[in-house]
Amino acid sequence: SNIREVDAIVHVVRCFEDPNVVHVDGSIDPLRDIETINLELIFSDLEVIERKIARVSRGAKNDKSLAKELELLNNLKTFLEEGNLRINFPTKGDKDKEALLKEYNLLSSKPVIFAANVREEDLIDDGKDNTNVAKVRQFAESNNSKVFVISAQIEQEISELDEEEKQLFLEELGLKEAGLEKLIRASYDLLGLISYITAGPEETRAWTIKKGTKAPAAAGKIHSDFERGFIRAEVVAYTNLVDSGNYNTAKEKGLVRSEGKEYVVQDGDVILFRFNV
Repeated sequence: SNIREVDAIVHVVRCFEDPNVVHVDGSIDPLRDIETINLELIFSDLEVIERKIARVSRGAKNDKSLAKELELLNNLKTFLEEGNLRINFPTKGDKDKEALLKEYNLLSSKPVIFAANVREEDLIDDGKDNTNVAKVRQFAESNNSKVFVISAQIEQEISELDEEEKQLFLEELGLKEAGLEKLIRASYDLLGLISYITAGPEETRAWTIKKGTKAPAAAGKIHSDFERGFIRAEVVAYTNLVDSGNYNTAKEKGLVRSEGKEYVVQDGDVILFRFNV
């Protein structure tokens, strides 16, 4: 698949010392490693921008819109050449510029999730005592990125276990979840996504939507008829449903709500849509 089509980039950063595992640069420095990858993204984007400049330049003299785009491209090229990521390029709320930049689909425009790779003993406290992890977290905070802590060695061992063995292994290590679950949560958070659930006798399924989505649009995720003929949504929070034991008991307790078209779906909602077409 084309890497430029991804919504976010996951960057695994080494944050552990081990004389038996030699780093390609001879020492452990996560910020240096991050900078190296960022430069590679920038160089790749510069190739794209330079090709676009060559194409747009041919018609810019006789077309005001192309002339405006050419100015944007040249400004962006200078910005990238100074070592900056496209995601930090200032647009001052100019929607035309933002639309063009989105169309370019540059790698350095993608939000980043850093996977801080640590030794097993650092997983217990989520890398709180690891100075390298602290550096990555500080960098991520100032660059609108997310961080989660993993141990690649542990993840490899987990991948060879079935679900029951995996849970026992995690419990023995004192861990609540594997790195994959951490990655999913970080990805959803970074991309502004949530999930709601539909359940029935044949299938229970989670549907991914953007935060702030109203009930009719969420229903449209399942089928356009659901959105077009939306009447109402019967909603119960997942935790309330589980605590109640079943849907009918939750309803008897008054935990199932009837919501209309303006309801903003929440993460973990279990929803039954009523519609008519």
